[in-house]
Amino acid sequence: MLSILIPVYNYDVRPLVFELHKQCIDCAIEFEILVQDDASEIFKIENSSISNFKFCTYNVLQQNQGRSVVRNMLANLAQFDNLLFLDADTIPVSEFFISNYICQITSDENIVYGGIVYQIDKPNKNQVLRWLYGNKREALSVEQRNSKPYLSFLTLNFLIKKSVFEKVNFNETIPNLRHEDTLFSFELMQNKIKIMHINNPIVHLGLDLNNNFIIKSEKAIDNLHYLIANKLIDYNYVRIAKMAIFIKKSNLHFLVSIFFTGIKPVLLKNMRSNKPSLLLFDLYRLGYFCKLNKK
Repeated sequence: MLSILIPVYNYDVRPLVFELHKQCIDCAIEFEILVQDDASEIFKIENSSISNFKFCTYNVLQQNQGRSVVRNMLANLAQFDNLLFLDADTIPVSEFFISNYICQITSDENIVYGGIVYQIDKPNKNQVLRWLYGNKREALSVEQRNSKPYLSFLTLNFLIKKSVFEKVNFNETIPNLRHEDTLFSFELMQNKIKIMHINNPIVHLGLDLNNNFIIKSEKAIDNLHYLIANKLIDYNYVRIAKMAIFIKKSNLHFLVSIFFTGIKPVLLKNMRSNKPSLLLFDLYRLGYFCKLNKK
């Protein structure tokens, strides 16, 4: 019936597994919960208790393989045709989370994305940027997501048939940075596989510190630049890339990169503050992309 697949790295995934296990039991379905640890340095002993639950498995890799490899590995290990991918640092909003997904299981080869939400209360100053970005750019309503069904798709909470995943899976050759979601959704679009958006969110619990999120954002731009340079996605698919390519074609990228270097300290100060601006954050990422394009 349902294989729940959870990659984990340095995170206590037990609360998520226990909640999912309870809901699956309540639904009286055939299920399995497979947790693949990507060579974590912490929480391995705590997470090992997962295997004590019926239909749950916790395995640990000896060497870090990266998210794409682990997700593909989990899909290959799954015994059922319906695969539910979840990130470890999440928890379902609804006590009917599993039953909501079960209602969506049909013979159609559609992907179902349930969405994401963030905590309502503003976190401490050192985590505000990630929280603000998540609330404004990721925690979208079903209507907002349906207006851009592929670009609003995230791989932390989705249902897919194994037969579909065999057609479009995670690219293991790209650098282990960010934008796996972008490449995956782009390939779904290319293969004309539809994404259905429903209201069945999980709460994203793992908020990065401001500095860490800035570093991850830079790495995401690095990877996006790599994907475009290697023709894995079209630059028109992502707005920030489209803008950066336009600037380059207009021979303005050199000036933009110089301007970016000059105002970078001001942008970083804002992004690390208690009231970061997403407009300035976008400007920072665009400037960073233009600097890469100069090479």
